[in-house]
Amino acid sequence: MSHWLIAGASRGIGLELARQLAQRGEHVTASLRSEAARETLAAALAPAGKAQIVSFDTRDEAALCAAAASIIEPVDVLIANAGAYGPQRQSTLDTDFDGVLELLSTNTLGPLRVAQAFLPLLRRSKHPRIVIMSSVLGSMALQGTFNIGYRASKAGLNKITQCLAEDLKPEGIAVISMHPGWVRTDMGGPDAPLDVTESAEGIIGVAAALTLAETGRFVDYRGEEIEW
Repeated sequence: MSHWLIAGASRGIGLELARQLAQRGEHVTASLRSEAARETLAAALAPAGKAQIVSFDTRDEAALCAAAASIIEPVDVLIANAGAYGPQRQSTLDTDFDGVLELLSTNTLGPLRVAQAFLPLLRRSKHPRIVIMSSVLGSMALQGTFNIGYRASKAGLNKITQCLAEDLKPEGIAVISMHPGWVRTDMGGPDAPLDVTESAEGIIGVAAALTLAETGRFVDYRGEEIEW
């Protein structure tokens, strides 16, 4: 039984990850930002071998440190899943700058805050792994101009992932950036082609098999390489 920590598990992909891992009997620690989602998350975690719910906003360093301090056992897999899509106005010609700054704090710096807060617990694992949830829209190889705030936040996150992987490699901690697919969730919308169940299954499979040999990669939920 491995200990999985999911940052951002109150809905969508994070909630489905928590549900599937619990069904497998894993030890799951899952975070939420809104207490309104606690009952739903608790129900999803009910079958887990061990389960714990922690509460924090990834923009709040104090809350992150408090959550990390409440966890006793080593963390084997950290999935930094929490994120947002940002304001309506985020084009190169019409930008809600304050809204995009908030988005960058959530999507780009949020996962780094999470990784730093829980790093002491990962260092105690025999097989530590970090999966940073990104998006193919953050790939510099992908053309397009819509939602530049979201794209820039994920491109910046990818660079942070590369650097984090390099810094943690000597400690034996594998770090990858992951595109979960375009998924039918509140964020992805009803027209997305991928079911959340399939996405979560793939993410878990890739994370479970991850070794230091794959650190620093940008992959999708099937483990297929994506251009940076």
